Amino acid sequence: MANIQWYPGHMEKARRQMNERLQAVDMVIELRDARMPLASANPLLATMAQGKPRLIVLTKIDHADPKKTQEWIGYFIAGGCRCIALDLLKDNHCGKKIVRESLALMEERRQKQIARGIRPRAVRAMVCGIPNVGKSTLINRIFGKNALKAQDRPGVTRSLTWIHADEQLDLLDTPGVLWPKFDDPKTGSILAALGSINDDILDQKMVAMDTIRMIQNGYPGLLETTYETGEVNPNGMLKGIAKKRNLITSGNLDTKRAAILFLNELRKGKLGRLTLEDAYEEDEENVSE
Repeated sequence: MANIQWYPGHMEKARRQMNERLQAVDMVIELRDARMPLASANPLLATMAQGKPRLIVLTKIDHADPKKTQEWIGYFIAGGCRCIALDLLKDNHCGKKIVRESLALMEERRQKQIARGIRPRAVRAMVCGIPNVGKSTLINRIFGKNALKAQDRPGVTRSLTWIHADEQLDLLDTPGVLWPKFDDPKTGSILAALGSINDDILDQKMVAMDTIRMIQNGYPGLLETTYETGEVNPNGMLKGIAKKRNLITSGNLDTKRAAILFLNELRKGKLGRLTLEDAYEEDEENVSE
């Protein structure tokens, strides 16, 4: 399995800024990719959040396995986390749902303020997550217009920005941040496969082969049927894809181009609704990381 690491300087700068700004927020809205709910969890956040209430939002559910998404929601809730899953692109009510869930998470604190004769101000929430998980899109849906640039690639947002997104909710947009070292090589492979790491630093053929193995384990026969190939070995699978799609370079099957095509089709949901991680029992500390 490929040993992938990616922690450019702007991420360390953003991490420091987020740590400083946490003092000014009431809660954290953490976005995770529903196709990789654990790999897309930044372990530094548990320390940085300093006990702030946290809402986990599973995004990209239109590309994720719906049965596994429900299992993951139950998994996080059982671990004591508030969690919802949203289709940020197609659900016209997702903005209202985020506001409702955020206010519900802060309800006890707001009621205490009211009891002391204090009129609650708008809840201040930091929106955070790994690159390309949908933070800017979520804020735009709450705000009702395109206040922030949102693109389907990592590293677009580089600074922290306050947005008065709703009368009752102020949001602090943050850059996508990873962490200095992936202890498990599988984490790096999953993040790379689903577009949260800059493709320019990757051996995309190696990433594709790692991902083919994961999909074959979780969804036996899917790739063989999709690409109409009897090949099972990952490199053989790429040759089968190259042959099927007529990817020929200098008279040879171009497995590198096949790998790029495969990863693009995976990210765009053309292989079906897939989730690369299964919910399983872990201790509560790991659930909230």
